[in-house]
Amino acid sequence: MNHINKLKIFNDPIYGFISIPNELIYDLIQHPYFQRLRRISQMGLSYLVYPGANHTRFHHALGCMHLMQKAIETLRFKGVAISNDEECALLIAILLHDIGHGPFSHAMEKSIVEDVNHEAISLLFMNQLNEEFDGKLSLAIQVFKGEYHRKFMLQLISSQLDMDRMDYLKRDSFYTGVAEGNVNSERLIQMMNVENDVLVIEEKGIYSVEKFLLSRRLMYWQAYLHKTSLVAELILMKVLKRAKELTLKGIKLPCSEPLSYFMQNKISLENFDAEKLDLFSQLDDFDIISALKAWQKNSDFILSTLSKMIINRDLLKIKMSAEKIPMEESQAMKEEFAQEHNISQLEAGYFIFRGKIKNQAYSKEAEPIRILKKDKTIEDVVEASDQLNLKSLSKLVTKYYICFPKQLI
Repeated sequence: MNHINKLKIFNDPIYGFISIPNELIYDLIQHPYFQRLRRISQMGLSYLVYPGANHTRFHHALGCMHLMQKAIETLRFKGVAISNDEECALLIAILLHDIGHGPFSHAMEKSIVEDVNHEAISLLFMNQLNEEFDGKLSLAIQVFKGEYHRKFMLQLISSQLDMDRMDYLKRDSFYTGVAEGNVNSERLIQMMNVENDVLVIEEKGIYSVEKFLLSRRLMYWQAYLHKTSLVAELILMKVLKRAKELTLKGIKLPCSEPLSYFMQNKISLENFDAEKLDLFSQLDDFDIISALKAWQKNSDFILSTLSKMIINRDLLKIKMSAEKIPMEESQAMKEEFAQEHNISQLEAGYFIFRGKIKNQAYSKEAEPIRILKKDKTIEDVVEASDQLNLKSLSKLVTKYYICFPKQLI
């Protein structure tokens, strides 16, 4: 049998060449669980706003691994001891951190697999892979769960300045064309150090951190919480909710077997066994899109109308406000719409609904981004910064919205 060369390279439009550091990581990337990420869009339905935003979770996971390689290199150069086993664990943990995402990323979490978030499913996948790979992922899982004694390692994977955020801001900015989101991840990584077992940024990197937080805030308003992306995702959640409702009433809807299974059964973390995980691993964006295409012709007015909205990008109108939208406003619309289409007011709630979104670039409640001063003292970036804008970036901004059909304008 020919020996396959597993130390391959990927050509990434953002970082150039990304190398696969060892055979175990190559085998994980080749695994069907990981290959599925090629069929999961990184930004959900944002391509309805930004036509270039068709990149996938697969791109993102490789980008995160690449940045982790750079971070390990920098920290070792600065005298931080990281063993080969720890290096491999960090690379595996960041590579697999998003493996539990369902189709269109977040829409599934709130509609079909209701009580299980993607982080929990990622961990289930990692445990399953650990069995298949004879325990070689044990240390990576320990780091991922925050159970490893070296605290800074978890911060590289999950914190307010981790490899995940550094990659998705730069990558999403590139693919959407929203230039304001572009962060200088290389400089941020060069400024990293470890002091008393926690991750710190050297003082001369403080402006890069400020730019990073500002970019994050702008990307949320311009891309992730863009009102058209938001309304598209909300409609998708309503479609899936309606489909599940009809399925539970015994109405058989045309869709793939894995999707049908998750619509027929209530799944909790307790009963998410290996069989369900295997079914979940067969779900991707294509199941949802093909279901929507079929449901356009369904006799159920709600299901067909909402499915057509996404397929044809003819969405509900969304109105944003800094003030809370009064209930009377949506109630009057519901009554009018229900009467016009001969449906109940409860059913009209699929087309007319209110909600709120929040944006906070930097949270004071979460673990801080620490700045290492020249005198070796450590300060929270908000205190260390001479910029007033950082204080405003840690303020929680809430916006309210109402969605309704265009004919009700």
